[in-house]
Amino acid sequence: MKANTGQLVVVSGPSGVGKSTVLAKARELTDAAFSVSATTRPPRQGERDGRDYRFVDRATFERMIRDGELLEWATVFGQYYGTPAGAVRAALAEGKTVLLDIDVQGGIQVHEKMPDAAFVLIVPPGPEALRDRLTGRATESPEALRRRLDQAEKEIRAARESGVYGYTVVNDDLDRAVRQVVDIITQE
Repeated sequence: MKANTGQLVVVSGPSGVGKSTVLAKARELTDAAFSVSATTRPPRQGERDGRDYRFVDRATFERMIRDGELLEWATVFGQYYGTPAGAVRAALAEGKTVLLDIDVQGGIQVHEKMPDAAFVLIVPPGPEALRDRLTGRATESPEALRRRLDQAEKEIRAARESGVYGYTVVNDDLDRAVRQVVDIITQE
């Protein structure tokens, strides 16, 4: 008899769209597990290692790439980001639903390895809303803000062109976006 396997739900969207907020609230309403990504970027104020990200140095991350320990990985704005595969596979083997909060290129990589996962794209209601959210963070220089907005446009286009993302959620109302993501998690 085959053991019950869980479901992987990949959630992507441009920086500043509210993915982390939507997923945090969705996790409160479901029993889904959350995969903590590894990154070489420094923590932002209030972020904790092991909760928000697994913060590692470049040498450690490059070893993880070399040893095949990552389900996906990418370089974004000069920093490495990736999903440790072991914890994801273990949770799925236990029958759990696992949520990944990753960028579009990572989602496309995951699709190549795990095409039965559910793929959700979270988008802003428009470029002005995204600009306001990123400006509100007060963590971006004008040049970095411009790069992030350009990257957001490219990511959304790439996600739509890839055909990987079966669900799109517009984050124009947080409660509605959370309900839509919860519905996707419970349907899958």
